[in-house]
Amino acid sequence: MATTLPSPPRVGMVSLGCPKALVDSERILTKLRADGYDLSPDYAGADVVLVNTCGFLDSAKEESLEAIGEAIAENGRVVVTGCMGNEAEVIRARFPQVLAITGPQQYEAVVEAVHEAAPPVPNAYLDLVPEAGLKLTPRHYSYLKISEGCNHRCAFCIIPSIRGDLASRRPDAILREAEKLVAAGTKELLVISQDTSAYGLDLKHASWPLKQGGEVRAHMTDLARELGRLKTPAGEQVWVRLHYVYPYPHVDSVIPLMAEGLVLPYLDIPFQHASRKVLKAMRRPANEAKVLERLKAWRAEVPDIAIRSSFVVGFPGETDEDFRYLLDWLEEAQLDRVGAFRFEPVEGAAANALPDPVPEAVKEERYARVMELTARISAAKLAARVGSEIDVLIDAVGEDGGASGRSKADAPEIDGEVHLRDAGHLAPGDFARVRIEGSDEHDLFGVPVAG
Repeated sequence: MATTLPSPPRVGMVSLGCPKALVDSERILTKLRADGYDLSPDYAGADVVLVNTCGFLDSAKEESLEAIGEAIAENGRVVVTGCMGNEAEVIRARFPQVLAITGPQQYEAVVEAVHEAAPPVPNAYLDLVPEAGLKLTPRHYSYLKISEGCNHRCAFCIIPSIRGDLASRRPDAILREAEKLVAAGTKELLVISQDTSAYGLDLKHASWPLKQGGEVRAHMTDLARELGRLKTPAGEQVWVRLHYVYPYPHVDSVIPLMAEGLVLPYLDIPFQHASRKVLKAMRRPANEAKVLERLKAWRAEVPDIAIRSSFVVGFPGETDEDFRYLLDWLEEAQLDRVGAFRFEPVEGAAANALPDPVPEAVKEERYARVMELTARISAAKLAARVGSEIDVLIDAVGEDGGASGRSKADAPEIDGEVHLRDAGHLAPGDFARVRIEGSDEHDLFGVPVAG
């Protein structure tokens, strides 16, 4: 007689904010799946909906509130977690029917709230989860969070008040997670944190033994080297991409790893501005001339290194002279990928008390000028790659024989893409050698090279 399995409760997830929040969502879903829950792709099929919120900017908070409202309207049974969970009174005032609210990184609390809202059905046949955990990204790339929190006190940021000071993970635990991800199909590891360069500082850069022998130090360089030694089951080199890297002096020691091919020639460095006066007001490092010298040195050692960064325009007190300096600095720095943000007051941020706010119309004009300049620089850099051959990681393949993927210079979601013709034989997660035939301001266009 066949065994009839009970229907497990189903959980829907809305995950907002940065990749670090996405990792939190994956950890929560992994635990819930291990507890026997099924995942629902829509509101209608869910017994309870989890909304993982973002609270970094006021606009992000409003987006989070809108997502909560939509989940309540579509389903009615909602548990809220994430960064905005620290403002439970704001959420309760607008949505008193929310079942529970927890803050960021409170995994046990949010899982307990789901258990109360939709009790699990224990069953040995249902309580199964992949060894690498559940993922919200495609199978071939994964975010690898190496620490929580931040020791900086930037005037425009409230992350330390939300997530606390730097708390690094043990390097051996990070490497074990990375090995599981690679064994499950990951081809690209995206290393994330609030401050990747500071990794291990709170652990006093102590060392931990590795299961295969030897040991690894809790330090960005040592961790990156070990990650770069990972190979896929087919023997392919795993791409290791470093995000949120502050330009501390020891970042120079990562560049040789790029030259060796252990780490992708890519650095995501949040410069935020170039004017010393504005950087000082932001409470950021303010040695922009030294940065230019180091960029030149990095490019001399690794000519194809791609530097991405983000900048804030319209910070309180930013003058026309400050902004012109930023434009001149960007022209000289020739960064490969640039994102810009208009300054936005965030409740609880020290910058809100600064004098001389910049009018909104001026912010818009400055934002447009930064984007125009950096798009021109990007277009020229990409045009120079036409005729060359590069490695591409395939993300999607269409029925028309076209495909899209990313070069070593492109992180998912935030950078450009490489669009291919005659690529129907490829599949997501494949590495392909590609000849570049064309370009625009952000993307490349090419064809796979037979071989």
